[in-house]
Amino acid sequence: MADNEAAGQSAAGKDADALSVSQAVEMAANALDAIPQLTVIGEVTGFRGPNARSGHCYFQIKDDASAVDCKIWRGVYSKRAFDLRDGLQVQFTGSFDLYKPTGRMSFIARNFSLAGEGLLRQQVAALAEKLRREGLMDEARKRHVPVFCNRVAVVTSLSGAVIDDVKRTLRRRNPLVELVCVGAKVQGEGAPAELIEALRRAAAIEPAPDCILLVRGGGSFEDLMTFNDECLARAVASCPVPVVTGIGHEPDTSICDMVSDRRCSTPTAAAESVAPALADLVEVTSTRERRLANAMNVRLAAAQDALGNDSQRVRRAMDARLERMRLTLEAAAARPCLTDPTVIVDRRRVELSQTAERLDAAIEHAHKRFAQQLDLVIPRLRGATAGFSKKRHALELSTSQLRHVGVSLLNAPCSQLASSAAALDALSPLKVLARGYSIAYAPAGVLTSIADAHPDDEVRIALADGNVRACVTSVEAADNLNIDAADPAN
Repeated sequence: MADNEAAGQSAAGKDADALSVSQAVEMAANALDAIPQLTVIGEVTGFRGPNARSGHCYFQIKDDASAVDCKIWRGVYSKRAFDLRDGLQVQFTGSFDLYKPTGRMSFIARNFSLAGEGLLRQQVAALAEKLRREGLMDEARKRHVPVFCNRVAVVTSLSGAVIDDVKRTLRRRNPLVELVCVGAKVQGEGAPAELIEALRRAAAIEPAPDCILLVRGGGSFEDLMTFNDECLARAVASCPVPVVTGIGHEPDTSICDMVSDRRCSTPTAAAESVAPALADLVEVTSTRERRLANAMNVRLAAAQDALGNDSQRVRRAMDARLERMRLTLEAAAARPCLTDPTVIVDRRRVELSQTAERLDAAIEHAHKRFAQQLDLVIPRLRGATAGFSKKRHALELSTSQLRHVGVSLLNAPCSQLASSAAALDALSPLKVLARGYSIAYAPAGVLTSIADAHPDDEVRIALADGNVRACVTSVEAADNLNIDAADPAN
């Protein structure tokens, strides 16, 4: 029994020390809040976002040993300089956070930027966009590379295997191609400047080459950064001789590839593109010779048939035109004006006589018609003016009545107006002023009380014949005034 009680007390003590899940999560959250803001570099994986509803982004960042959930809120991601995607090495700055309902820890990124190779790729992409906007990548700007190049200049490192591959490819495909090698560094410090100078020397070769091969072997992205140099890209675009690039392998694409006149996947492919196989050239030449002969025969036969058809059409057209001209000439010769010129005068004389007769008849008919209309209008005019005298008498009578009624209506208002004018004149302040009184004006208006006047105030006194301006020297109440003070003599 004692053992059981001791075990119960021990269990009760352990229960008192235990934490609830919420308490444990709260402690973990407080511990994470104590961690200062961190900068973490990792690879993006499982990127999801922006969320269609919230706009937030959810993913993980990892390295070779660990991974952690990461979140970027919508406001932070909206200010991004590039889009996140799986595989990017990115530098994040933020802090850890614990989602209490599930106890899941996440890293909340406040800002982010590309790191390592990702930053280089971003810089290359920005430069490529800049050159694209300038038009250096437009297909219309790029020059035509001849199908068969008799003279080819190669700009590359003379110590690598690339130059041997190019020479071997050209000898195998077409030994007639003349190859000129111009050496330059293709990697490391100073390589872009050497390549620019090599391009200048290759373009200055006499006689000028048909094209320039700018080639190098494969390597990492950093190894190929020489061919993403802006100055080198502009030199390739402005080179007076067409430039064919073969840089790295198939997946590698540099800015020099984008601005060159032709881009090939490898140096060997670049050499093959400018030197078709000799057997292929012979076959193409023979085929084109046969096609040209057949086309010429067909064209000559068609031209001969067309010439015969045109000759027949010209003959028929000439006969028809001559026949029309003969008929026109015969019709002109048969006209009366040519056979007997007096016919024209006689015909005009007859037409004039007929016109004069018609005019005389028309004038006489019009005169009769107007006379008849006048005879009909005279009685109507007399009937219309017969009642004018009666209407004139009625108008005069109405005028007299209207004048009498108007005078009667205005008598009473005129008398009332005169009475009101007399009363207004009696009440006018100007009338009071004429009897010897005056009105005093302070700056605020008419002085009606001593409370409105103060010593040194300027006042205006209105009299019947003008104004007097004065200055207040003192103010006295009516109780203190001497009766004789009203007399100006005192």
